[in-house]
Amino acid sequence: MGAGHAHPLHLDHRSPVHALAPEVKIVATLLFTIVVVATPRTEFAAFAGYALLLAAVTALARVPLPWLARRATIELPFVLLAVTLPFAGHGERITWLGMSLSVDGLYGAWNIFVKGTLGVVASLLLAASTTMRDLLIGLDRLRCPRSFTQIATFMLRYLDILADDARRMRIARLSRGYDPRFLWQVKAFAVGVGALFLRAYERGERVYLAMVSRGYDGRLPRPETGGATTADWAAAAALPAAATAIAIAAVLR
Repeated sequence: MGAGHAHPLHLDHRSPVHALAPEVKIVATLLFTIVVVATPRTEFAAFAGYALLLAAVTALARVPLPWLARRATIELPFVLLAVTLPFAGHGERITWLGMSLSVDGLYGAWNIFVKGTLGVVASLLLAASTTMRDLLIGLDRLRCPRSFTQIATFMLRYLDILADDARRMRIARLSRGYDPRFLWQVKAFAVGVGALFLRAYERGERVYLAMVSRGYDGRLPRPETGGATTADWAAAAALPAAATAIAIAAVLR
């Protein structure tokens, strides 16, 4: 898999966060997210502490805030869902600006919004500081099932090729004066998807046979160097450890 297959969320520059091994960043992000999700929704101070931790990581990773804010809009559908909860919730209600709102619905909306936002920002920071190739290497070092990492590796390797195939098929269709835009014209789109699937399947067979002829036995070579050091693990552990300390302090106060 060539190094040129970088995902659009990766920011290619140097920082202490970029320099960490990918497996420690994956574990740190996962543990941080678990702590956030496990925090009771009424612990407002704890969520403020989590936000400060992510702000510190953002500064260390040199991720621009506008870049982060634009890509965090991926959670907008969940925010829109959360907005409806205060109106549809049951139980005790309060009146605000003439609107009757459910207290339990307000807590539910806050819970979805704050935990979703913190999780999305943590994931974006992971993606911004780690290339897709390194993410797959990190998952492999963490003993993720080989079948998963191999499928993801091939998907990454050939996704651009499939996208180019789809683009050329669309250009060919448009050059012949046919641009289906309505539901009753879906047949042309379906035919194109079917043809793209057949091309991908045939290419997959050819690639597999070529790999078998070169000694492929179902396992891709595992990188033997560049693994995480003790310093990497210690640095990455700072985020989930600090989040855990904040959660414990908030619950016990």
